[in-house]
Amino acid sequence: MGKPKVAFYWCASCGGCEEAIVDLAEGILKVVEAVDIVFWPVALDFKRSDVEAMPDASIDVSFVNGAIRLSEQETMAKLMRRKSKMVIAYGACAYQGGIPGLANLTEKEAILDYVYRQAPSNSDGAANRPQQHTRVQEGELELPEFYDMVKALDDVIDVDYYIPGCPPTPKITLRAIEAILQGQLPEKGAVLAGDRALCYECDLNSTKPEKLLVSQLKRVHQVIPERDKCLLAQGIMCLGPVTRGGCEALCVHGGMPCTGCFGPLERVRDYGAKALSAVASIVDTTDEKALAKAFEGLPDPAGTFYRYSAPASYLERKRQTV
Repeated sequence: MGKPKVAFYWCASCGGCEEAIVDLAEGILKVVEAVDIVFWPVALDFKRSDVEAMPDASIDVSFVNGAIRLSEQETMAKLMRRKSKMVIAYGACAYQGGIPGLANLTEKEAILDYVYRQAPSNSDGAANRPQQHTRVQEGELELPEFYDMVKALDDVIDVDYYIPGCPPTPKITLRAIEAILQGQLPEKGAVLAGDRALCYECDLNSTKPEKLLVSQLKRVHQVIPERDKCLLAQGIMCLGPVTRGGCEALCVHGGMPCTGCFGPLERVRDYGAKALSAVASIVDTTDEKALAKAFEGLPDPAGTFYRYSAPASYLERKRQTV
């Protein structure tokens, strides 16, 4: 029996998840020894036709990162699903839509209008846009369709497991790969990370007061935080209490608050709503003017609470106005 066949593919993402695989460092040598990588177009010379030529369900596991924004990405996701026994949504964008999903707060036409007409780089105000179909002398050129919303991976295909993070950490990635190779995976649909709040693995958790109350919310660049004190207790917008653990609180160790990239805990349907509720509960005032003052440090609530999860939330997308 040969090595397990593994594939990697990216959709709408920044490339950080691909870097996360490389960040396994010497651990990647163990992976390469244990598996046969049959598709990884970012790192090796593979083509779509190579996958199309494979028998259905011949790939043991595919790691797909990135959200779905273009028709080509949906086509590739469905192709990977057909050719794979198991598909893992790898990273925050595949899991819940990620940062690309914030585009759902803006209508498609507004995005295209800004990029191709209003942006400062378009100094002549030209409104030329790429067309999906363009006729030239040699024939017809085709570009992927730009969808009117960003979707999470499981909106277009069946997903077996999820690995969260922006990007996933090397340790959690290696742990998931080892679980796959050893056949020690949990029930289908599980998120391959902890199910306790990030605070439980944060070194500053012991400094968080039993009753946490703040009078002002602050953005991290506005203050020099005390490095030995809970960031949220200092009023710095840290989402550790509502975010799934598993990342080892690496951002907090670096002096930055948690922004929620590992997503919600189990049984939480809407991460942003849960985060908003948690933050509202610690602001120590009921006076309307004082509340407005306290939340001045939170100028972008949607971008803060739904940074990684808008497509998977109850918000889902902005509806076109009539």
